[in-house]
Amino acid sequence: MTYSDATIWWIIVALGIGTFLIRFSFLGLIGSRPMPPWVLRHLRYTSVAILPGLVAPLVIFPQVTDGQLDPPRLLAAAVTVGVGYWTKGVVRAMVCGAITLFVMLYILG
Repeated sequence: MTYSDATIWWIIVALGIGTFLIRFSFLGLIGSRPMPPWVLRHLRYTSVAILPGLVAPLVIFPQVTDGQLDPPRLLAAAVTVGVGYWTKGVVRAMVCGAITLFVMLYILG
């Protein structure tokens, strides 16, 4: 299936407008008004919810190994989850996971 350049640009513009409207409906309309505590509590988990969604396909079906499970990536994911759970720090968890991945790829090849 091929699309013309105009169709692709129309899709990009439509997705951009849709993304803006979704974010504006939440951030723009609420503005600086105080939000209820239950909303703030749930917003704290946004990064924790997004990160696994981005990383899980790269761990379970890595393109480098043609979709086969790979011990360095599994160990790096486990270290990331473990460090994130104990330290409650997303950046620390990602850095430890990246270091684990690079060390394991260096050791195992």
